[in-house]
Amino acid sequence: MAKKPTAAAFLKNMSLAEEDTPAAASEAAPAKATAPKTKPAAKGRAGLKHIGGYFDRETVEQVAILRARLDLDNSQLIKKAIEDLYQRELAARKFGDR
Repeated sequence: MAKKPTAAAFLKNMSLAEEDTPAAASEAAPAKATAPKTKPAAKGRAGLKHIGGYFDRETVEQVAILRARLDLDNSQLIKKAIEDLYQRELAARKFGDR
């Protein structure tokens, strides 16, 4: 069984990390004036809306199996399922079934 990390171990490791960094080199180098860095938006998610849900174990297993069989990620799988359901509903309405 792995040992749980403790606060004391964390502080010890932090002090080791400070000793390893060369403070003299950073003081000798002139500080560059740079704009504050902002975290870039996740590539491909800009303008998209997150939709999620909480599912029971059986449904989660079905999703995992479909992801593996269809080689899709969760977003692609959900999109495909919604598109398929939407097309079925349109067809049912056209033929008067709904």
